[in-house]
Amino acid sequence: MNHKSFEEVIQRFREIDIPETFDMIVAIANGGIVPAGILAQRLGLEVHLLKINWRDTRQQPKYDAPRLLAPIDFEYRDRSILLVEDRVKSGTTITYAMELLKGAKCIKTFAVNGKADYSLYDEACFIFPWVV
Repeated sequence: MNHKSFEEVIQRFREIDIPETFDMIVAIANGGIVPAGILAQRLGLEVHLLKINWRDTRQQPKYDAPRLLAPIDFEYRDRSILLVEDRVKSGTTITYAMELLKGAKCIKTFAVNGKADYSLYDEACFIFPWVV
């Protein structure tokens, strides 16, 4: 599997153009936590967690569909959200997250790798440099 250096990925975070403004970042936990933290520093936004799980550590589905593991404990209605995930493969988890956040004023997606409104890469899977 392909590897990327931490410096290379961080450089992509620095260079990506995000012209829109958002009220908050919502990270799909656990994979979206690190990229959301990096974006929060850059954009000066608060991060909230959406605790969803579908895949195991080998990226194989654990359940028939993504599951919400804990209640949503933040106010998102009428807010502009940047929804952050590490990897978007099929889009199932991010689509489920967007359904859960219905009522938001606007939701845009961010992925380190995959198809999203904003993404650093859209290529074959690679190991993220922060995964040990």
